Amino acid sequence: MLSTSTQLFRLSQGHLNLLTACPRKFQYTYLEQLATPTDPQQEEYQTLGSSFHLLMQQQEMGLPINSFLERDKEDEKLKTLKTWMTAFSKVAPEILTPEINNQTFRESEHYRTLQVQDYLITVIYDLLIADHEKAQIYDWKTNPKLPKKDDLAKNWQTRLYMYVLAETSEYLPKNISMTYWFFQAKDQPKNIEFKYDTQEHEQTGNQLNQLLKKLTNWLENYENGEPFPQIGESQTCDYCQFAKRCDRFADGRYGSKTPEAALTNYISNLDIIEEVSL
Repeated sequence: MLSTSTQLFRLSQGHLNLLTACPRKFQYTYLEQLATPTDPQQEEYQTLGSSFHLLMQQQEMGLPINSFLERDKEDEKLKTLKTWMTAFSKVAPEILTPEINNQTFRESEHYRTLQVQDYLITVIYDLLIADHEKAQIYDWKTNPKLPKKDDLAKNWQTRLYMYVLAETSEYLPKNISMTYWFFQAKDQPKNIEFKYDTQEHEQTGNQLNQLLKKLTNWLENYENGEPFPQIGESQTCDYCQFAKRCDRFADGRYGSKTPEAALTNYISNLDIIEEVSL
């Protein structure tokens, strides 16, 4: 929960993505903690994703996972998890079964913080592998739709994760990379990799500071009774649970999508949803 006290705000990539997409939705979601019933299929995707993240964490810690995966051969979720793990071990064995090297740092669910202005920026890397030359960030995604690389490049998770590592370590931006691995039910795992550099680092820093200055101003106005700004009317409002609250039903165009269409939109945007820390 966010607070408007003098304490540092704790912000993650999920907060920044929502602030960028729609400041008013940020207000409803985090400041006022308004919620709507979750679609059962959404819950199913989230549960499967959380289970896979936990499984990968246990694998990294050296804990046995085969007994868990084999405990019920008829369980569809366990079948999917086993399929993903088996496929991943074939396409990226160096990640699941690394060579023992005392010079390499590896940690699952690696947590870092960085203070920027009056905010505490937090990131959680699904896996961080680093040596004396380079650092590699890995992130597991279990949404069934593969996003476009250009869209993923604009996502605050991609920008923020590498930015924070560069700011909180001695690694030069050019020696930092981030790789997303996408696990989909019918296909082999696919990866999308991003390199980093000084120019992108400076650009991200400037954009982050600009956004946080706006947030400070919006918070001050909010305390005086002025709501966060709305985005212009767009197709995004079609799928937003707060469309009615934002008076976007006036001409009948918004909020009219079928549950199936709304779910498709949900799936396509899973990459910007805040991941759960295990």
